[in-house]
Amino acid sequence: MASWSDFAVAEPALADGIRALLQQYGPGMGYLATIRPDGGPRVHPISPVFTDGGLYCFVVDSPKRRDLERDGRYALHAYPPEDNDDEACLTGHALPVRDPRVVTHLAGTLHASPDVDWRLFELTVETAMLRRHGPAGALPLAATPFLPAYAQTWHAPRPLRPLAVAS
Repeated sequence: MASWSDFAVAEPALADGIRALLQQYGPGMGYLATIRPDGGPRVHPISPVFTDGGLYCFVVDSPKRRDLERDGRYALHAYPPEDNDDEACLTGHALPVRDPRVVTHLAGTLHASPDVDWRLFELTVETAMLRRHGPAGALPLAATPFLPAYAQTWHAPRPLRPLAVAS
């Protein structure tokens, strides 16, 4: 797994495209999928926050937060654009941020109310996907010239396992 900033250094064009779709309406907006206790999916809207240091989200006391505290795996999908069918999706782990300096800085910068029971999570990146469908959309029914879809996917490098040493 990689931090958002590590991913953005490794694949800057892909990171820029994903960030643009997640922030197409101004603040970050997307659908966060988490895993319920019974293993089923749960989907919620969230406002992801991009900083130079990473990708974060504030989560109030809710089933979504309890899902992340129990099993940090997530998928984040951008809201669909109004004029095309382009897609952006990230998967990874949501990690509780415990560094009080980071929490205080982001809470102050983003005006997070101290009167609300929220927790800050950093979203690491395991996979990233951006798919551009072109002006005809996902289904080429429009009268515009058909352009093939373009997709780019990135996977975080897996740590190498040590070789077994014969004795």
